[in-house]
Amino acid sequence: MKLRILLFLALAAVLPAANATLCTAQPELNRPQAPFKIIGDVYYVGTNDIGVYLIRTSQGSILLDGGFAETLPQVRDNIAKLGFKLDDVKVLLTSQAHCDHVGDMVELKRLTQAKLDASTADAKLMADGGKDDFGFYDRLMYAPVQVDKTLADGDQVRLGGVTLTAHLTPGHTRGCTTWTMKAEEGGKPYDVVFLCGVTVPGYQLVDNAGYPDIVADYERSFAALKALPCDVFLGAHGQYFGLQAKLESLRTHPGSNPFIDPAGYRKYLDDAERDFHKLLAEQQAAVRH
Repeated sequence: MKLRILLFLALAAVLPAANATLCTAQPELNRPQAPFKIIGDVYYVGTNDIGVYLIRTSQGSILLDGGFAETLPQVRDNIAKLGFKLDDVKVLLTSQAHCDHVGDMVELKRLTQAKLDASTADAKLMADGGKDDFGFYDRLMYAPVQVDKTLADGDQVRLGGVTLTAHLTPGHTRGCTTWTMKAEEGGKPYDVVFLCGVTVPGYQLVDNAGYPDIVADYERSFAALKALPCDVFLGAHGQYFGLQAKLESLRTHPGSNPFIDPAGYRKYLDDAERDFHKLLAEQQAAVRH
């Protein structure tokens, strides 16, 4: 699954940029997934791999990410299957301004009339519908959407007693935003992390005129992510946190909660940081020669 995601994005990063291209869903990432409760008031309403999260509060719901344009019917139906209503969503949040996460955001905003919050850098890309992305240029465009409020690092979004904190972890996008919150289950609090992403899908890391600080941003993001407390590891793609394997574990051991996985979070970051530095070294060597 990880290879499919990286191939999808990497191809977009290396194909000629002669014409703008409207993003369409990659079937392997957009298969239906039955919704389920993760922990506390946090629910999964995304696809087999595109992470979309519903957080219930006493004053309505928060929806984190949306998916491709073609993902919207699945998100709507998954919310209904859980017994909730799409029009109860009061706040829309994003992790990253790529088409596989915000391709349906303009329609979600129209249907819910919810306010949309995003980081300043990603808000600009979303307003441009993905145009002039530093990595994909005009190859993965989507319907433009206007953000109601821009967020800085450490800003908090509050609704009905629930607080989500924005952590800017740029690199994958300039405004890549990892979200954290507290969830309670069985009288015990848990730190939940919704990882934006630290993969490098075909990007030029060395002498990137369009994003000169890309390496420094990735390195700062790895440091910031490692400093976060994490009990429940979630993310923008299911492959980040082993979604399908954990669902199988949940089926075979229904009394457990495999999504409580602090060790998995640390291992994922260590592996991703190693892969990043390996790719950086390869690109640096290629420039020298």
